[in-house]
Amino acid sequence: PSLVLLLVFRTNTAYQRWDEARKNWGMNINHSRDLVRMGTAYYDSKSSTPEAREEDLKQLSLATWSFVRSMKRHLSPEWEDEEDFKTELREKLPAAQAEAIINANHRPNRALYDLSLAIENLPMHFIRKNEIHKAVTIFEDNLGSSERLLTSPVPLFYSRHTARFLGTWLLFLSMAIYDPFATTWNHVGMIPAVGLLSVFLFGIEELAAQMEEPFTILPMQAFCDKIGNWCNEIVSWTPGDNGMPVKDAQK
Repeated sequence: PSLVLLLVFRTNTAYQRWDEARKNWGMNINHSRDLVRMGTAYYDSKSSTPEAREEDLKQLSLATWSFVRSMKRHLSPEWEDEEDFKTELREKLPAAQAEAIINANHRPNRALYDLSLAIENLPMHFIRKNEIHKAVTIFEDNLGSSERLLTSPVPLFYSRHTARFLGTWLLFLSMAIYDPFATTWNHVGMIPAVGLLSVFLFGIEELAAQMEEPFTILPMQAFCDKIGNWCNEIVSWTPGDNGMPVKDAQK
């Protein structure tokens, strides 16, 4: 019973870490679309030209994407993502903006600052801007929650203790099942039985070890690519392009 409780507690703890990380990225996906949707719908086209509208919304979309991409890099090992991160930013962002993020001590914070400026540059009522800024605050909260998971790993002693406990239990298991396998030749049936149990139990241990580091297994690059594509699509929409009349909400 003690081994079962230890393994269940370990896997539950690991799953909670993975689940929180996945929910943080789920919130990023939801609110990035929400932010860009509001920016596109609330944009006061009467105070701007079609060319300026297109440029302003393009900056909003890119700034949203650059935050989630910077967050992905911030949560990934440097050897895994650094060069790809720099290449993507330099390809998609204006040179000065890309270098400012790359050279920042805390890249996601710099990207959030750029996103706030992109929102402030949109011609619309300040109350609507405040609603859009609420999504930026949620981004900051998701970032902080993810940083807590990244910088507060499960204590190494806890993981080692579980592995030692499991190894010791499996080592003495053959003594416990010696008599039940007396009907097999020279008790040879114990070998596959112990081997099979070892595979399954150590598999549970390995599963927990993987989920304890959720950012190494979550498809964060795919999340970033989807967010970028969705944001670009949303800002391409214009009022009335679906035949629906648009009333002037400013009156």
